[in-house]
Amino acid sequence: MQKQFTWLLCLFLPVFQSVGQKAAIEESVDSVEAISHFTFLASDELKGRDAARMEIDIAARYIKEQFRKYGAESVDTLGDFYQYVPFRQSAPPKKGEVTFLDHTFTHGDDLLVLDGPDIDETLQMVYLGFGLEEDYEGKNVEGKVVVVKVGAPNRFAPTDMFASGREKMRLARNKGAAGVLELYNAPSTPWGLVVNFLNRPQMTLDENPDEEAALPYLWVKDTGGEWVKKIEGKELEVNLAVEGKVNRKIQGRNVVAYIPGTDPELSTTYVMLSAHYDHLGVGRPNAEGDSIYNGARDNAVGTVALINAAKYFAKNPPKRSILLCAWTAEEKGLLGSAYFSKNPMVSLKDIIYNLNIDNAGYNDTSVITVIGLGRTSVDTLIKEAVAEFGIEAIPDPAPEQGLYDRSDNVNFAREGIPAPTFSLGFTAFDEDVAKHYHQPSDRTDNFDMDYALLYWKAYLLSAEKIANEIDQPLWEPGDKYEEAAKSLYGLP
Repeated sequence: MQKQFTWLLCLFLPVFQSVGQKAAIEESVDSVEAISHFTFLASDELKGRDAARMEIDIAARYIKEQFRKYGAESVDTLGDFYQYVPFRQSAPPKKGEVTFLDHTFTHGDDLLVLDGPDIDETLQMVYLGFGLEEDYEGKNVEGKVVVVKVGAPNRFAPTDMFASGREKMRLARNKGAAGVLELYNAPSTPWGLVVNFLNRPQMTLDENPDEEAALPYLWVKDTGGEWVKKIEGKELEVNLAVEGKVNRKIQGRNVVAYIPGTDPELSTTYVMLSAHYDHLGVGRPNAEGDSIYNGARDNAVGTVALINAAKYFAKNPPKRSILLCAWTAEEKGLLGSAYFSKNPMVSLKDIIYNLNIDNAGYNDTSVITVIGLGRTSVDTLIKEAVAEFGIEAIPDPAPEQGLYDRSDNVNFAREGIPAPTFSLGFTAFDEDVAKHYHQPSDRTDNFDMDYALLYWKAYLLSAEKIANEIDQPLWEPGDKYEEAAKSLYGLP
């Protein structure tokens, strides 16, 4: 009889635990409270939470105070829940020209001046392939303009180009170069779209926050690759002429907290729950005259999920510790998460999973779309958690959009951390999604709040199941980030 009882207990205990977890989540997520967080973060008063405007600091303070109120703990030694992120904002110049081989490139046409001070100098230029460390071998670049191809081998997505550009700038400065000129021939994005997007004030991570001047950083149109052929292997001069460049420093804030786990061994590792809290700010008015891009879907709804997680896990801590990360400046190029990935407040090898949230919109409230579903060993736990709330977890239905590489999760996937993005339900990236994506109409007054509540609860249960899983989550064999994980975690 005793053996039979023990067998039945082992059989049904996981069911009882899951029912109990679901009930605890239902009790924790108070609809009035959660929706009030949502409506405040997406309100007109916050002016679209632009990472370059002062209202973003109000949003950061609000998130911080909710973390503190619900019982999450500060990671930083100051106890203020902030990781300060140094930014530089650079506005287009009044005049920008680059001349070499008797050809003049003009800003806004076939040239983009992305960073650096006013300058009018003729300097030597040296071509260095992609501008990676190995390309500098045997080359003297002191006081010269380094000319490189944009991106890196197999890294031509927009976020990859920006990330590799920051790496090249850092490397060029360390080598003593006077500037970086990238030849743009990326097949992924037409030059016209690049000009429309970048010929306006841009924010970047400030690689040298204690220095006033940045290196001149420019992109030259070379979509056919003809200029690479003309300059490769030659000793040439280039004239840089930039006037009216305006640069300023901005201090951003990632909001970071944690909740200690309960297991003596597993609690030394973290499941990182993340979402960006910034959006586009104030921009071009729509037909109704609305110029505030409130960002309810993108990504106030995700930020509220983190606030709910602080409340729930502070009272119901799982075996592993929970790391809560609200990123700034995702809309500027995944900058806040990129800074954390290179300056982590806890060791990256102790972060065994990242359940990120980011959204464009939704067109199906019967599903949750998980960007990256099918790529990690704990996908079944997400499917089970979502199913308990009567909806279904589905994989990315629009891989052509490259969504996995367009959100903060990719900064941690590159380091080796399994990192899917938990998104609102969409079965196609269609006009129903696009009509609110990066539009002033992305507000809470046209959001299905019943679905929002399901979404928040399903996220909590997914996170809880993963944080209670004894086995460390892994990439599926053969995934492109598997080797990075082996290096990070010391896996065979």
